[in-house]
Amino acid sequence: MTTDLGGLPSAAHPSSPARGRAAVAATAAATFTVVTTEMLPVGLLSPLGAGLGVSKGAAGLAVTLPGLVAALVAPAFPALAGRHDRRVLLCGLMALLALANAASALAPSYGVLLTARVAVGVCIAGVWTIAAALAHRLVPAPAAGRATAVVFSGIALASVLGVPAGALVGEVAHWRWAFAAVGVLAALVAVVHAVLLPPLPTEAAVRPREMAALLRLPALRTGMALVALLVTGHFAAYTYVRPLLERVDGITPGAIGALLFCYGAAGVAGNFAGGAVAGRSARRALLGVAAVLLVTVPPLAVASGGAALPVALLVVWGFGYGGLSVSAQCWVADSVTGGRAREAASGLCAGVFNAAIALGAAAGGVCADLAGVSVVPLLTGATAGAALAVLLLAAAGRHPAEPG
Repeated sequence: MTTDLGGLPSAAHPSSPARGRAAVAATAAATFTVVTTEMLPVGLLSPLGAGLGVSKGAAGLAVTLPGLVAALVAPAFPALAGRHDRRVLLCGLMALLALANAASALAPSYGVLLTARVAVGVCIAGVWTIAAALAHRLVPAPAAGRATAVVFSGIALASVLGVPAGALVGEVAHWRWAFAAVGVLAALVAVVHAVLLPPLPTEAAVRPREMAALLRLPALRTGMALVALLVTGHFAAYTYVRPLLERVDGITPGAIGALLFCYGAAGVAGNFAGGAVAGRSARRALLGVAAVLLVTVPPLAVASGGAALPVALLVVWGFGYGGLSVSAQCWVADSVTGGRAREAASGLCAGVFNAAIALGAAAGGVCADLAGVSVVPLLTGATAGAALAVLLLAAAGRHPAEPG
């Protein structure tokens, strides 16, 4: 079962294939920058907490809060955005992101930092909602699937370059310089969008009752449940990956940045591998993600026997999780038809995704503070197992029109 809320004007396609590819790359730069900003505290958790005088669990709120704000704003964003040109909105969101990072870099207290992170949450909601559905407007239909994978590669590249680079800056200079650097990047991306993106007008705003109609689609509801389970479990452990790795014999604090780079590099490969699989079967791709999380993360609860096995598990974890975003978006695209429906469904997906980030980071923080970080990976195993059960049950009763 699918639903159609109508289309967006196809005239948004750039005038040449080269301009279309450049516009897709610019959109990927936006997802890279916003996800780097969102995840930056992961690589800086220990120095950030020490610098502002809060525990590691409390410092995790710097990840939780933007995710919570994005979760609240994203489902409403298509309606709030109305008929405003999406190019103008993206430029404005990137400018706001630059200001939020500057405020974080200069924050005199943890309260001020969290206030800046609220603005980051708004940017996450807007960029995710627009960018996830934008590939179909930037390139011809036959190239849309590959372009979507490129847009989502910005998420994986944020793990490869953004978070490890932030951790490295924190080690070499100070955690504040990491936020300042990403703020400069966000400002540059805003300029690039103004130059490279074509006008992206909309013919009509998404109405609340159209959003409600999407929630009645069984396939879309199943997809949102899978996103909730997998993302919650992932971020329960990933938010605290630094203290988890610091417990392992043979891994020094100075090596964390390099290990996160390896994790992210595997995630980039996983993004394109997951996109290739999801292009044929989003269900099969999500089964693979859930299985990888179930097998790789829980063993990290035991920090013994040297660094080789934990490092190998970390890399495979990155590869598996790297395919989640593009696989989830393919599931969404298969569940609905029409441009406005796709953007509205992307808003719902972004809301669930970021609510799960907030829930996962918060749950991990509670476990880390009450029972120690060694318990956190077990949460990931539980949620991944639940996701596998949902997929198998959904496959057993699948309607022919639902994603295969």
